[in-house]
Formats: sequence, C-alpha cells, structure tokens
Amino acid sequence: MSTQEDYVLRTVEERGIRFIQLWFTDVLGTPKTFNITPAELENALTEGMTFDGSAIDGFSRVQEADVLARPDARTFQVLPWNMEEATVARVVCDVFNLDGTPFEGCPRHTLRRTLERARGAGYTFFAAPEVEYFYFSNSDSSSVPKPIDAGSYFDLTVADLPSDLRRRSVLTLEEMGIPVEHAQHEDAPSQHEIDLRYTDALTMADTFMTVRLVVKEMARQEGVYASFMPKPLAGVQGSGLHTHLSLWEGERNAFYDPADPMGLSTVARQFIAGLLHHAREITAVTNQWVNSYKRLVSGYEAPIHISWAKNNRSALVRVPVVKHAKVDSTRIEYRAPDPGCNPYLAFAVILAAGLRGIERDYELPPEADANLFQLSAHELAAKGIEPLPTSLNDAVDVMERSELMADTLGEHVFEWFIRNKRAEWAAYKSEVTQFELDRYLPRL
Repeated sequence: MSTQEDYVLRTVEERGIRFIQLWFTDVLGTPKTFNITPAELENALTEGMTFDGSAIDGFSRVQEADVLARPDARTFQVLPWNMEEATVARVVCDVFNLDGTPFEGCPRHTLRRTLERARGAGYTFFAAPEVEYFYFSNSDSSSVPKPIDAGSYFDLTVADLPSDLRRRSVLTLEEMGIPVEHAQHEDAPSQHEIDLRYTDALTMADTFMTVRLVVKEMARQEGVYASFMPKPLAGVQGSGLHTHLSLWEGERNAFYDPADPMGLSTVARQFIAGLLHHAREITAVTNQWVNSYKRLVSGYEAPIHISWAKNNRSALVRVPVVKHAKVDSTRIEYRAPDPGCNPYLAFAVILAAGLRGIERDYELPPEADANLFQLSAHELAAKGIEPLPTSLNDAVDVMERSELMADTLGEHVFEWFIRNKRAEWAAYKSEVTQFELDRYLPRL
C-alpha cells in the first residue's frame, strides 16, 4: 500500500469519516457515485469495488456488466458541507475490467492515454478553465429560467444572494484544497465565473467535476439553482469554458521563446496550428449538446470562426499578453468549449489536436488581426477562415470522419458517443418548439 493510501486510511479514522463516496463519470461527463463505509475502504484502495457497468450510459453491455472502480488516493478530499449529519469524503476512481485492464469506456482512462502520449514526447499538459454558469430561482423545465440578479461584468454588489453563493463556493473549494485564481460577475444577468488556478490536466478535469457539484450544492442549500447549460437564456451571451493551455518540458514552459516577437516557441505555434486544423473534428466533444450551438452564434462573444490572434477575443485561439516578469505564464486560450462538456474527453481531444500539429509540423496560418464578427462570409473566405460547425449534427458528421478522434477516444467511446449524439439530434429534430408555435401557428 502506498504512502498516499496510508494517509487516506489514517485521515478517515482520525476525522471520524462515516462514508466515502466513490466518484466516476459516464461518457457524457455525468457524475456518478456509490458510497462505502470505512470498513470497506482498505479493500477498495487495494482491489477496487465491483459495480454493474451496464447501468451506466456508455459503459458495459449487459452480458459483460461488472467492472471495478479503483480509487485514486491522490484525489481524496473531505466534503465540507452537511458535516453535522455525518462526515463524508470523496475519492475519484478509475474504472477497470475485472481482469485488471483499463476499461475502454472510462473517460479518465481516455485522458490518461493522451497524457501518456504527451509524456512520451517529453511534455506535461497544463490547463486552467474559466468556468461560467448561471443562478436561477427555478429549475422547472416547463418555464423560462428566472435570473436572481441583474448584474453585468465585474459588478460590485452588496449582500446579494448570488454574490454570496459565489463567495461560499470559492471558500468551499479552497477548503477542499482547490485553488481559485479569481471569481466575478459575468456579462449576463445572474451569470457568474470562477477561474481555476493552473494545474495538470488530469487534476483539472477532476477539479472541474468537483466545481460543478460544489456550485450546485451551495445553490441548493439556499433554495435556488445553478446551471452550467451553455445557453439557458435567449438574447444574452451563453456560458463558456475558455481554457488556458500550456505544455511544459520539465521545469521549462515549452510554449515560450524569448527570441520570438510574440514570445511563442515553435512548439506553441505548431500546437495552435493543430488546434485550428482539427477544430471542426473536436467540436462535437468540446460542445456536445444541441444547446451548445445556440451559444456558438454571432453577436454574443463566443467564437464561431477557426482563427487565432493575440488578445483578440473574436478568435477561436487567443494568445494572452503576459507580464514581462512572468514569461513562464506564456499560454494559449481555447475559447470554444462550454461547461456542459465532459472535461476528461474535452482535454483529451484538445491535447491530441495540439500534439498532432507538433508531430506533423503544421504551419500556423496568419493571425486574424480584425474583428471577425464584423467580416462578411466573402471576406472570411478570402482570408481562408472557416467556420466551426453550426449544429450538433454538423459537428458529429465531421467527428465521424476523423481518424484523430477515433484514435484518441478509442473504439468504445467513439462509437457510443456518436450513437448517443445521433439519437439526441433525432429527438431534437422531431420536437416542436415554442419558437415554431409563436412564429407559425398564428399565420399558417
């Protein structure tokens, strides 16, 4: 047993922890869990806990149902709420087959495989997402969501519920050992943002799953609802997951080159080129819902064109300006993802696209030096700037033809994901929406 596992067992005993939640996710990024008692913990850490994988979307078929959840002891954290009832901790699990081989339907394994490819090339992949979300007074899908504040960018408010909920969420995350860089009110009414501090991509994917749960739990305790839906309200901007990325070689930022006018290394330029080249292929994963494409429209700050630029927020890939004394913070920002994604799969396909650019020495196209939202389709075409997919159906069509996506996700996840998204699109197409009733019923 490892030192970390010993620490977990000792902490459970010393803190009087009554239940341990074993966390994992399905292919779509839905959090799943089952509880064990301290008496079962040592066995779980050494051998794993068997559960019925056929009950989880995208996992096993009925005839090969049982799989093992093996806790990653490094992810052990006490959940600091409702402690008056019983002290509860959680640990994130990898899912294995009963013979000990990695289970192909486990999104955490998908990301691990891609990180191993990067490690084989000498790189460690770091990520830092900006998590946007809304607070609403209701979660009833039959009515329009009701915002609970009327604020906008960086508004300073006094003693209102949403700001208090955001503050409590940040303090809870800090208490769990999850560092937050900063938090703020976002542009739309009742829209807020929590920016997480850089760490390795696997830890960040675990962290993002935790953030969604903490934000929702803090809201639930006050009788309101937090939503990470990409576009819950018409007429205002949706919620993005702008993600800052970098590769490191040991203690050196592989994206930095002091001799380059922008401070970008050849590796950084090739990585960006890979993202741009494969952007259409990876969009079905970074933006996996029908609703995701209601956000990716002109006029609401979300990127819709495949381009890059320094500090141009209309571009898909942005190169933020760094302080002269902080060259190690050289990074790029990928602006397409939304907070409804599965972070394990999203980080995996983003990294895979960037690595492909490095491996095949892709050439970076010219920087987009204009506001792309103001250019016509003819002007964009003249610059060689293509659009992102405009619907889930289009995105899945491109994904299905992608060798990179099939290789990165593996046969199990790739095929199941496409089947699931085809079914979602078919259900959406057959739905008669309120928009259609309002527009056509009175006149036709």
